[in-house]
Amino acid sequence: MTPRMVFVLGTRPEIVKLAPIIRACDRAAVDYSVVHTGQHYSERLDGVFFDDLELPAPDYNLEVGSGDHAAQTGEMVARLGEVFERESPDVVVVQGDTNSAFAGGIVASKRDAELAHVEAGLRSFDRDMPEELNRVLIDHAAEHLFAPTDEAADQLRTEAIPDRRIEVTGNTVVDAVRQHVQLAREKSDVLAELDLGEAPFALLTAHRPGNVDDPERFRGLLDGVGQYADDRELPVVYPVHPRSREKIDAFELDVPDAIACIEPLNFLDFLRLESEADVVFTDSGGVQEETCVLGTPCVTVRESTERPETLTVGSNVLAEPTPKSIVDAADEVRRGRNDWEPPFGDGHAAERILETLGVDVSAVSGEVPV
Repeated sequence: MTPRMVFVLGTRPEIVKLAPIIRACDRAAVDYSVVHTGQHYSERLDGVFFDDLELPAPDYNLEVGSGDHAAQTGEMVARLGEVFERESPDVVVVQGDTNSAFAGGIVASKRDAELAHVEAGLRSFDRDMPEELNRVLIDHAAEHLFAPTDEAADQLRTEAIPDRRIEVTGNTVVDAVRQHVQLAREKSDVLAELDLGEAPFALLTAHRPGNVDDPERFRGLLDGVGQYADDRELPVVYPVHPRSREKIDAFELDVPDAIACIEPLNFLDFLRLESEADVVFTDSGGVQEETCVLGTPCVTVRESTERPETLTVGSNVLAEPTPKSIVDAADEVRRGRNDWEPPFGDGHAAERILETLGVDVSAVSGEVPV
């Protein structure tokens, strides 16, 4: 019997990476519900994603909002318990390492429902990152661990997780990018709107607390990107998350003239910029993956990454938040090969995930149209 599923998500990367599985569920006539916890919810940042990606609206919006990790997670657990009581899912699907995924995992593990973790086995080995703790705890609670790569599966085995719970599927980010990049080219006018024309440009994202909550690190990051841009007469587009903008104002940081701070973008506009940029500077895990799939060089301003495969293939280089480190890293990744083979699979991860969960995927095999 085809299982009844509930998807729990709360941030934009989760929406993007679960979209291929949700679409495949529609085509395979799977009975499912989508729960948006509201972890990062705003109509500007999240709500429009469902419209842009042509996805059905969530069945539940919990509107939990921001707060410290304990309070936010506790509220999610309480509210999700009520939803699961009503929905009685056979399988609860979570993705990644957010508080929403962790809360969904806690509630599923306390009920008669199997927990499926999409993007299992990733490790930064930095226990100071809340996301790292979430990843580990979800993996050890889940019945189905969908590892994006052989390396991620090997990591799970080193933690004594049995093989029967592990399935290497590839990463749904490949499915998502391939499904959405053409849609972005058809729908997005962002290049014209930002007057970028045919000239090269760089793209910047910076939002992690480890960077933006420290004035010296944030200043060094902005100055490093600005110096690289000035030396090469390269404009930089920086869609600024509201929290990062608050920190710029609070710390009275001077943003270099080469960096154009703009409002956050919808996913299709952002994907279009990623696909066209000369280089991307980021501290985001998802951006590291997307740029790797798109063939765009990436500099990650962090000490470690849970996507080491991007370093191995040469699409990504780590940098400290200092001008010299950032400039050197950008030069290194730009000098390297740009014909790397993305290590995250062939774009059919969603099908493999559903098949493992007992869904007949014959109706969704091959390219999944948007």
